[in-house]
Amino acid sequence: MPRAAKKPANKAASEFKNFEPYKPKRGEEYMNEKQREHFKSILKTWKSELMQEVDRTVTHMKDEAANFPDPADRATQEEEFSLELRTRDRERKLIKKIDSTMERIEQDDYGFCDACGVEIGIKRLEARPTANLCIDCKTLDEIKEKQELG
Repeated sequence: MPRAAKKPANKAASEFKNFEPYKPKRGEEYMNEKQREHFKSILKTWKSELMQEVDRTVTHMKDEAANFPDPADRATQEEEFSLELRTRDRERKLIKKIDSTMERIEQDDYGFCDACGVEIGIKRLEARPTANLCIDCKTLDEIKEKQELG
């Protein structure tokens, strides 16, 4: 039975971590031009890697698309394609979030919590460049969500 080469589903989603961590200087203003450029660079690289993964998926699906005579082989291929498409859909949503984050950087609205207005922090933003809540507000948000969903 032909098998597609397995790739980690979240490979592109985790590759943005290939950067030099920003080291703020003593007394440096939060979210200054240098810091904004640092995050723009991370976001652009991350988006580029996600887009390359989309292109690879399209190519892979075209190359691997076959009408197998065996129903089990066809089902396996359809399931693999379905999983791949779901992953790409999540990445498509992430690309939209990256674009809106880039817009926030351009509007000097990046790095501050949407809920309380405090600094989100460079380390948190490096861990999750699209974060728009500080760790405290995000934690509260998750607790509320957990309580509502039971």
